[in-house]
Amino acid sequence: MSNLRLCLIFLTMSMMVFMSSAITPRVGFYRTTCPSAEAIVRKAVNKAVMKNPGIAAGLIRMHFHDCFVRGCDASVLLDSTPGKLSEKEHPANKPSLRGFEVIDEAKRELETLCPRTVSCADILAFAARDGALAVGGISYQVPSGRRDGRVSLFDEPSDDLPSPSSNAKELAASFARKGFSLDEMVTLSGAHSIGVSHCSSFSNRLYAFNETHTQDPSLDPKFARDLKAKCPPSSSPNNVVQLDGVTPNRLDNKYYTNLMNHRGLFASDQTLLSSRSTAGMVRNNARLGPAWAKKFASAMVKMGSIDVLTGRQGEIRNKCGAVN
Repeated sequence: MSNLRLCLIFLTMSMMVFMSSAITPRVGFYRTTCPSAEAIVRKAVNKAVMKNPGIAAGLIRMHFHDCFVRGCDASVLLDSTPGKLSEKEHPANKPSLRGFEVIDEAKRELETLCPRTVSCADILAFAARDGALAVGGISYQVPSGRRDGRVSLFDEPSDDLPSPSSNAKELAASFARKGFSLDEMVTLSGAHSIGVSHCSSFSNRLYAFNETHTQDPSLDPKFARDLKAKCPPSSSPNNVVQLDGVTPNRLDNKYYTNLMNHRGLFASDQTLLSSRSTAGMVRNNARLGPAWAKKFASAMVKMGSIDVLTGRQGEIRNKCGAVN
């Protein structure tokens, strides 16, 4: 009888562990535990975007960089510790990622109102959504219930984040590894409708493209001249230019129009038009703005579900920059 009792206890505990790890994020996760959670994040985002619309781009990009490395676990928010550099220090993230202070402000208020309840991973997912709404009018519901990871490694972004010089085949492979279709990859690339870039991320297209061409021949000549004026060979590493010079503070489908006019800033942008596999998608998105916006919202929700921690996995950090 004692053996049977032990077996039942073991099975019960195993089932509880399984159920806790099988929890999936859902819309309204904090409805009873912290009803104001999403409103508090939105307030912090709107306050920051009113001062600097570019923060919206930073938050969307930060969410992307978080989810593509280790899943959506807020590992990108962790500060380095003595002798151990975090993702935040990687060249793909520093100094270009922006918006950490928005996440921290929301987290401080949430910890006062609902201690140890709302994860940093969820705050970041909410903030990216709210940024898209603030500058693009793109609205979607965010499933929540993610938990925060405890690991952030400096080298991992190199393996998981596509480069500004990636071609369409490389981009497709990078996104496919995370479960995205070719059309979803092209759709999410439209986030480059807002934000800025350091000159160093594309200067090779202006001055050292390849052995045959000093300048990337796919660049519109006038656009190239404008970029060279803003990014001369001796320009400061801190020089930045708008990703979209037409509607720089509006998340919209003008990004695709720019590509059709050969005004994509990164090689990884312009390749979407020059590649047969994606050129038609670029044209459709340029022509059908509302349809692109709807696809963008769906793709953002999908991105927010990459390898999430739930249940008893991970933790709810007290501060987003450090593990408990």
